[in-house]
Amino acid sequence: MTADLLAHCTQVLFDEAACLDQRRWADWLALYADDAEYWVPAWTDDDRPTNDPQTELSLIYYNSKAGLEDRVWRIESGLSPASQPLDRTCHLITNVRLTSEDAERPAVAAHWQVNAYKPGKQRSFLYYGFYEYVLRQTPGGYRIATKKITLLNDIVEGVLDIYHI
Repeated sequence: MTADLLAHCTQVLFDEAACLDQRRWADWLALYADDAEYWVPAWTDDDRPTNDPQTELSLIYYNSKAGLEDRVWRIESGLSPASQPLDRTCHLITNVRLTSEDAERPAVAAHWQVNAYKPGKQRSFLYYGFYEYVLRQTPGGYRIATKKITLLNDIVEGVLDIYHI
């Protein structure tokens, strides 16, 4: 069962990366549960990220899918000047492992790297870090219930958005 569960969970991570890189926003949103939490903590110092998005600074925090839907709407509508033109991205995911083998709510961790290119600026960026997911089994397959993204970059040049991480 562990190998099958890991394979199903890994597929969710790979599907999410493909949706972001291919700008399939509706498919990307469909991977998330309605009450999903999406969190990118900030760093309090060189060794410790924040640990509570309710009381400490976060780089990005949405407490439900509605926040992600709003962000996608802004990207698609062109009302986000920081996203114009939209960067080209390539997500790489590795070291995927189960941290909880509960088939109803498996937890998954992974390492990630995203290469991003800003059209017209002839500039490339590299982002990298760790993912922590909790997935939820639904009749339609696994959905992302929580996603914590630990960004290891010390400096982010420009804007950091959902498609960069």
